[in-house]
Amino acid sequence: MQKGDKKKMYVNKHHVLWPTVSLIGLLAASNVYAQQDSSNGETSSATGESQTMVVTATRSKSEAGQTPQKVTVISREQIEQQMAISSDPGQVLSNLIPSYSPSRQKLSNAGETFRGRDAAFLVDGVPQSNPLRDSSRDSYTIDLSMVERIEVIHGASAEHGLGATGGLINFVTRRAEGGGINQHAGVSLTTDDDFESDGFGHKLDYRISGQQGDWDFVAAATRQERGVFYDGNDDIVGIAYPGELQNSESYDLFGKLGYWIDDNQNLELSLNHFDLEESNDYVPVPGDRDAGIPTTARKGTRDGEPGFNEVTTARLSYAHADWFGNEVDAQIYHQRFRARFATTPYFPYLDSAGDTQYDQTRNESDKVGAKFTVNRDGLLGDRLGLTAGLDILRDETRQMLVETGRTYVPESQFDNIAPFLQGEFELAKPLTLHAGVRHEHADLEVDTYQSIDRDNVTQDNVTVEGGKPSFDETLFNAGLVYQATDWAQLYANYSEGFGMPDVGRVLRGISTPGQNVDDLIQLQPIVTDNREVGARFDWDRYGLEVSYYQSNADFGQRLTEENGTWVGNREKTEIQGVEITGDMQVTDNHDLSLSYTHAEGESDQDGDGRVETELTGINIAPDTLKLGWSATWNDKVSTRLQSRYYFDRSVDDPKLDFDGYGLVDASLTYRLPAGRMSVGVENVTDEDYLTYYSQSARVSDEYYFTGRGRTFTLGYQLDF
Repeated sequence: MQKGDKKKMYVNKHHVLWPTVSLIGLLAASNVYAQQDSSNGETSSATGESQTMVVTATRSKSEAGQTPQKVTVISREQIEQQMAISSDPGQVLSNLIPSYSPSRQKLSNAGETFRGRDAAFLVDGVPQSNPLRDSSRDSYTIDLSMVERIEVIHGASAEHGLGATGGLINFVTRRAEGGGINQHAGVSLTTDDDFESDGFGHKLDYRISGQQGDWDFVAAATRQERGVFYDGNDDIVGIAYPGELQNSESYDLFGKLGYWIDDNQNLELSLNHFDLEESNDYVPVPGDRDAGIPTTARKGTRDGEPGFNEVTTARLSYAHADWFGNEVDAQIYHQRFRARFATTPYFPYLDSAGDTQYDQTRNESDKVGAKFTVNRDGLLGDRLGLTAGLDILRDETRQMLVETGRTYVPESQFDNIAPFLQGEFELAKPLTLHAGVRHEHADLEVDTYQSIDRDNVTQDNVTVEGGKPSFDETLFNAGLVYQATDWAQLYANYSEGFGMPDVGRVLRGISTPGQNVDDLIQLQPIVTDNREVGARFDWDRYGLEVSYYQSNADFGQRLTEENGTWVGNREKTEIQGVEITGDMQVTDNHDLSLSYTHAEGESDQDGDGRVETELTGINIAPDTLKLGWSATWNDKVSTRLQSRYYFDRSVDDPKLDFDGYGLVDASLTYRLPAGRMSVGVENVTDEDYLTYYSQSARVSDEYYFTGRGRTFTLGYQLDF
């Protein structure tokens, strides 16, 4: 038997689609094509066999539709449908993930929350978040052209460590395709509906993959240039200080090389470099919120250097499918993150001539880490499966003032080590228990430093004594899945998430003398308790899932704006919500989808131990209804029509009340003799609206943005 044949048998034996964080090469060797059916978590392969989708974001490799938490798996087909309309990752995630906030349509995803809290972003299991100084750019570290699918765990999860207090979003990258050398080339053109020359944008992408003997590889590159955005009133959308997508250029270089040591052992090396830089050709024009005049922009050159996002990630993984009856996954990784923010009116200083100038900041973060996982199934008469592992992380971060060369956030080092044990036990034929424990030990080290006087950033404010506080938290999870009938499943779950507050915000904001890092209670971890009950129904062509959740943190974090900067207030927070998702396969060629989400939350702002103040749009998404219709009309033509409506929302502060709006998108794909062409329309009705963030997250003339108006995208894709 040839080695490649045995690899194929291994995949078929386990009936999984398995591009895991460290076993991407398995599917490459098997040459099985599959597409996910989102209603029941299964796949239909080219051979017509039903295969179960394994969710690699769960360390125990749980099957989709069999977990005690709500899980969403976004297939490559769904990603391509969305990219035919918009290439903004925030927009794609908002369109496809229930309880994910409306997209800001900016480079910064601050205010884009998941179930009212932070989501942890991963790429093949590698964390993209920076625990010491959150730049709010976690979802802009890889181009979606490089992504095979997106796995989403709803609610607090400690399976991958820090940050997933609201949920976990794992981008699984492309795998090598079988059948020799395979290539892909694509181009797309984007414009506003008036075809203004400064609104034109384009994107180019190329990919090549293949297998040769024991080796497989993928190499890909994208380059994108974005014009300015126009709103429904044909005005230029305002420019954001923290970071912009419009009037920017980006590129992504991605490579993956796999080697089969033998039939069971695989090594894989991957590298991704993503770079996005603003072009700096437009300056913001503040609006007038009280008068209802939105922020806009005009031609001009902003002071300082253009903002950018630059991320390089390297990962080496090893997998053994049968190490003394165990499955072993191990990976080490390194990430270099650099982000520069545009010049703002919040960092004044006097130049040599005595004139007032304004500085800008740059985040610098370097992290290295390792993940080790061992899975063992078939214990106790095939009723018990165990997963054990260890995660290690070191993050070094600082934030600089670019022009004056001063340190805004002192260089800090964060060390984290976390062992865990997870089990899955069949209590009875229809009832399965999932339970686990994880211990987090973290050390934070900060040297003595001087905080900066924001009235003149060349001056010191106060001296803060350094320190090395340690944190220990033991986190638990337990859940039940009950298969009531062939078509009905009930589940209940308790899980805890572990996160750090934005350490940089705390350290840079100290203005009271005599403080030291060891005694700062604001640096204590955020532990979130998530309780969830739900039901899944699968009636052949119809699927429905309903879940109710509560997310509580005794010492959570609520962002508030003070003098133009965000400050993290440590407060008790309680959030609850409902998610309803359904799909209907009307015929073999027509699919309908629906989702409705509702969330509400309160915090304890007066410190009396009771929550009484409603959380605003910086945390909570509005009630949202989403509808979708995908149709294949014949072997050449397919279409997608989708709408979403964000309902009005009132809070304690009437200045942050939200007036809802509805948006409609559409796309058409036509298969040519060679390749396929697509036409996408974002905001079909050319709705003129103020974004959810602008209305409900902050009161500001500078951040009073309209959303993007009707936008056309023409694309062509060729596989050869």
